[in-house]
Amino acid sequence: MSAPRVARTKAELRALLAAARDHGLTVGLVPTMGSLHDGHLSLLRAARERCDVVVMSLFVNPAQFGEGEDLDSYPSDEVRDLEVAGESGVDIVFAPEVDEVYPAGFATYVAVEGLADVLDGDPARRGATHFRGVTTVVAKLLNLVAPDVAFFGQKDAQQAIVVRRMARDLDFRSEIAVVPTVREPDGLALSSRNSYLTPDARKRASGLWLALDAVRETALGGASVDDAIAAGQRVLAEAGIEPEYLEARHADDLTPAESFNGRPVLVAVAARVGRARLIDNVVVGDPAPTD
Repeated sequence: MSAPRVARTKAELRALLAAARDHGLTVGLVPTMGSLHDGHLSLLRAARERCDVVVMSLFVNPAQFGEGEDLDSYPSDEVRDLEVAGESGVDIVFAPEVDEVYPAGFATYVAVEGLADVLDGDPARRGATHFRGVTTVVAKLLNLVAPDVAFFGQKDAQQAIVVRRMARDLDFRSEIAVVPTVREPDGLALSSRNSYLTPDARKRASGLWLALDAVRETALGGASVDDAIAAGQRVLAEAGIEPEYLEARHADDLTPAESFNGRPVLVAVAARVGRARLIDNVVVGDPAPTD
């Protein structure tokens, strides 16, 4: 594979995309914050399979980090990421500086009410501005790239749900495609923040998936939501993990689930394991329909 073309400015990005548009080529977008792993590569493969031109953004978005989070220490290796992007068939990498995305005087943000106020959007957890930062930067990327399809990972299920609603509400023409979570052999979901885990923390972190699997199996056995969540809580306790949340919510609108009958249910967990704050999820029932 050849090295991708790198755009540092919005003008450079638009110029690189102009030829593709003139020739009627389809464009896929994969937003990333870098530190690429196999989870990202699954998104890039999906984009490569479906689209003529693959654009990957490489931008650690400060607007989605709350006070006390790991913005300054977030894993970053642009040289490696560009090499991996090229090996994965990426055509264009958009790697701007912060002031290119948020110029002086920037004052406009996009907020999705309701969906972005629970789980990771709860002000008592990551803060009220987390998803506002996500949706703002994704809206800018959708506007700049105008992709036919934008690809997101199921690991960040709430993010995908929020982005899909934003795209629908604001009439973006891009399809929002969600790609299954990629896991380690013991079930741990791949994440850039896994690099923070010490050997002991890494071993305990597999308890997140074991807990989700326990909830799913208990739910499929006909148990109530409370009993299924309790089964997951016991697994987390055995792993020495105190979750920020382990909740069952409807997978389409994130309202609390009262049972596992009928609509698909998203079971989501977040916890700090050592230095790393990790999230994961599983859907009980058929996948939620797309818009």
